[in-house]
Amino acid sequence: MIVKVKFARGPDVKCSIFFNLFQPFPDLSQLSAALGGLSGVPELEVEALRPVNLLQERNLLPPRPLEAPEPNLSADLRKVNCSPQTFRCTLTSVPQTQALLNKARLPLGLLLHPFRDLQQLPVITSNTIVRCRSCRTYINPFVTFLDQRRWKCNLCYRVNDVPDEFMYNPVTRSYGEPHKRPEVQNATVEFIASSDYMLRPPQPAVYLFVLDVSHNAVEAGYLKYLCDSILENLDKLPGDTRTRIGFLTFDSTIHFYNLQEGLSQPQMLVVSDIDDVFIPSHDSLMVNLKESKELVKDLLTSLPAMFSQSRETHSALGPALQAAFKLMSPTGGRVTVFLTQLPTLGAGMLQSREDPNQRSSSKGVQHLGPATDFYKKLALDCSGQQIGVDLFLLSSQYADLTSLACMSKYSAGSIFYYPSFHHLHNPAQLEKFQRDLGRYLTRKIGFEAVMRIRCTKGLSIHTFHGNFFVRSTDLLSLANVNPDSAFAVQMSIEDSLADSSLACFQAALLYTSNKGKRRIRVHTLCLPVVNQLSDVYAGADVQAITCLLANMAIDRSISSSLSDARDALVNAVVDLVSAYKSNVSSLQQSGLVVPASMRLFPLYILALLKQRALRTGTSTRLDERVFAMCEFKTQPLQQLMRMVHPDLYRLDNMSDQGALHLNDTVVPQPPLLHLSAERVSRDGAFLMDCGNVFYLWIGKCCNEMFIRDVLGCPNYASIPPNMVSKHEIRKLWRKTKEFIRRCRAVVTETPFCLFSFRDDASAKSTFFLHLVEDRTDSASSYSEFLQHIQQQMSK
Repeated sequence: MIVKVKFARGPDVKCSIFFNLFQPFPDLSQLSAALGGLSGVPELEVEALRPVNLLQERNLLPPRPLEAPEPNLSADLRKVNCSPQTFRCTLTSVPQTQALLNKARLPLGLLLHPFRDLQQLPVITSNTIVRCRSCRTYINPFVTFLDQRRWKCNLCYRVNDVPDEFMYNPVTRSYGEPHKRPEVQNATVEFIASSDYMLRPPQPAVYLFVLDVSHNAVEAGYLKYLCDSILENLDKLPGDTRTRIGFLTFDSTIHFYNLQEGLSQPQMLVVSDIDDVFIPSHDSLMVNLKESKELVKDLLTSLPAMFSQSRETHSALGPALQAAFKLMSPTGGRVTVFLTQLPTLGAGMLQSREDPNQRSSSKGVQHLGPATDFYKKLALDCSGQQIGVDLFLLSSQYADLTSLACMSKYSAGSIFYYPSFHHLHNPAQLEKFQRDLGRYLTRKIGFEAVMRIRCTKGLSIHTFHGNFFVRSTDLLSLANVNPDSAFAVQMSIEDSLADSSLACFQAALLYTSNKGKRRIRVHTLCLPVVNQLSDVYAGADVQAITCLLANMAIDRSISSSLSDARDALVNAVVDLVSAYKSNVSSLQQSGLVVPASMRLFPLYILALLKQRALRTGTSTRLDERVFAMCEFKTQPLQQLMRMVHPDLYRLDNMSDQGALHLNDTVVPQPPLLHLSAERVSRDGAFLMDCGNVFYLWIGKCCNEMFIRDVLGCPNYASIPPNMVSKHEIRKLWRKTKEFIRRCRAVVTETPFCLFSFRDDASAKSTFFLHLVEDRTDSASSYSEFLQHIQQQMSK
């Protein structure tokens, strides 16, 4: 087979090189050197097109974590393109037609992390926000200036006039250079919005905490740690002098708290009529934090003891949420719910639906849909009043998260789950709860938000994934938006893109900041349009494809069945191999041949099938399965991929070879290891990065010097069997600590926990459970999975 690789020398001069895939591949570094001075990404294109026989090549992992593929754009466009951590497409080369996309057997979609923490963000204050008069696209680096007075939209191709104000560049303080303004130099910008973007005056930051204080909650012991954390972070809550706060507790009744300035102490107001919930006082329950701070502190200090002797076993969550809705409706804001058991009284009451004997029945997993529409309806009402509902579920028993999750899903909220939570008996969950809570209380927040996604003419969006309410075909209503949530969309090609060389996508997030400013954050992504199937495969983003398929599989498991969702994932691998073999690869050898860009696809799909959300067997509790499904729908891509396929490193033999030097700090870069027990030996120490959790496993024969330097223990026998990071992380060896920080820096700002344990500890099973290439009781090994794919192809 002959492959053509294209290169560009500047915008106009192009050349091509042909070589035969039956001949040995040229050394890529020599090839690049021989083409000195050429721009583009020739090495990546050549490697991405290389056929890989999965049955012959087993060492498929790169030495470092996989990065997003570079779109085949000119150097100038690549330089200003949107960061892949913010905006990624499953195909970095967009097929020209739907027929070509169908032929590739790959999904087309976007993964978006629109509100993520950014160190540098151009903020633009202007009386005129320049947008296309036809499709309303915001001006961006990929528009075309026909002259100084006219620009052509890169989405709908309409020619627009350049406003007079736009002729002045606030950065250079000069006139006549509209193409050098920050809006046209940056793919991610934030505008300070004018009154045109406001339906009402920007709301203040408003927070209501709804707390379970039943006997079950007292036994779990979460309340003290919650109150301590709020007290610790009270001055760090995002907001300004207008910030308002309130508290509501519930068991079989609902308790409100009068915190009005001037009182000597907080006053509890009890409403026992849960069938007709009313608000006892509208003016004193949601108070200005600055004015009533001392009363708030008094309440948080006394709250844990207030219910310590409670014997009330019932939970009236539904009525408490109805009360919260009435309290928050005038302003909007964030409702934070803490729950420890199944709601048993009033509206929204639930009954246990889990039967452990039915977890792996022939009929498939039952009860993946909600038992009542109460929580969905409540969430939609909340969304209409700009109220987001976040749920912290700390339950040791089944709580029907399938139904409860609706309160957050449709109000753009977040869900946190801590199975078997107990402040004494489960220190690992307590550690995670405290870290999550610290991040949650202090992370950035946007109120009364909407997000619209636009794309080049000829492309269309047809399915959204994430927590939101779809207000129109391309508009998502987000009562609250936070930097830890992501979204995905599926796309199709309605009309041929033959007249386009580039496809562009733009996401605009309009929100109110915690300081009461209306802002618009705009992200624009540009990708090349191609008409060759080989180019589509060369630009395939295997991680983005995996994450989009995971979202689609979650929907399939709920609308159809878990077995159908699993079959669809397996068929995605079969379809890819078949399509590549039929249409691109002319190699006649037997085996499973895929393009190098997709060489990890079967491994990632196998890893997906072994996740709690999609695996079979009786070991997965229903609430844990549902929470895993919720995470798939909302986690950013980098976080999600580490959950699906963790990064594994050996630490005890790290060296400075290939290390990064950052700010006078040496950060070691040990190679990635395959997730198999054969790569883990008892004479070593191995670190596994699972996204928000790190596991450090110490082998029985590990070097004593490493044990002493890293953990501060004289020898293996003196290492505690299971260690939580809260105290022990301070003892970590400097290189290890810097390496972990480096791993964390390239993912998100979310907190992480480090759990260390010995080879003989009971917790080591958690570590080995993530070794997805190995066979388990209910799932095949990687080699068995490849054989299964080959059998499916021969049918």
